[in-house]
Amino acid sequence: MEISYFEEIKRKLVHLSSLWMVAATLLLAQYQWCACIMFALLLVLTVVSEHDYANNGKYLGRLYGKLFGKMLRKEVRPGQWIVSGGAPVLAAALLINLLFAPVIAAAALAVMLTGDAAAALIGRKFGRHKLVNGKSLEGFLSFILAGYTALAAVFFISQMPGNFYLWGLAGVVLAAVVELFQKQLKLDDNFTIPLAVGIVICWL
Repeated sequence: MEISYFEEIKRKLVHLSSLWMVAATLLLAQYQWCACIMFALLLVLTVVSEHDYANNGKYLGRLYGKLFGKMLRKEVRPGQWIVSGGAPVLAAALLINLLFAPVIAAAALAVMLTGDAAAALIGRKFGRHKLVNGKSLEGFLSFILAGYTALAAVFFISQMPGNFYLWGLAGVVLAAVVELFQKQLKLDDNFTIPLAVGIVICWL
C-alpha cells in the first residue's frame, strides 16, 4: 500500500524528530549504559503499542492509531502484528550503543535519520533516473549528501580528528548502497544503515 506524498512527509518528519536520540547518545556519553536502558524500554513500549494497535486495543493501540495509523505502508488486518519503522530504529539505537563508542553511535544514527528521509522525499518527488528496486539516482545522492552533512556535524561538535571525516564518508556511501539494496538484504534499512556506518568507521 503506497501512502500519499503528504503522509510520506509526515512519516519522515517523525523520522527526523528521532534526532533527539543522537543528542541523547552524545549527552549520555559518560553513562552509555543509561542510553542502552532508555532505548531498550522505548523499544518494548513501541512493540507493545504496535501489537495492541493490530489487535484493536482500547488504550495504547488507539493512541498509536491516531498518531501513526495513516503513515503505515502496510494495511493492518485483524490480529496481525504490524511492525513500523519505529521498532527497528530503536533496536538499532540500542545495538550500536552496545557495540560502538558514543560518538560513532551518534553519527551512525544521524546518517540513518537524515539520509533515509532525504532519499525518500527527494527520490519520490524528483527521482527521474532509476537505479534498482525502484530507487533513483537523485534519492541515492540525496542520501549521501544529507547523511554526510549530519555525520560531519556530529564529528565537529565532538571535536573528532580529520581522519574521521574521511572514514565517515566511506561509511555513508556504504550505507547508501545498503539502503539501495534493502529488498535483497531483507532487513529494515532503519536497522542496517547505522550498523553499516558504525562497522566501516570502526574497521577503518
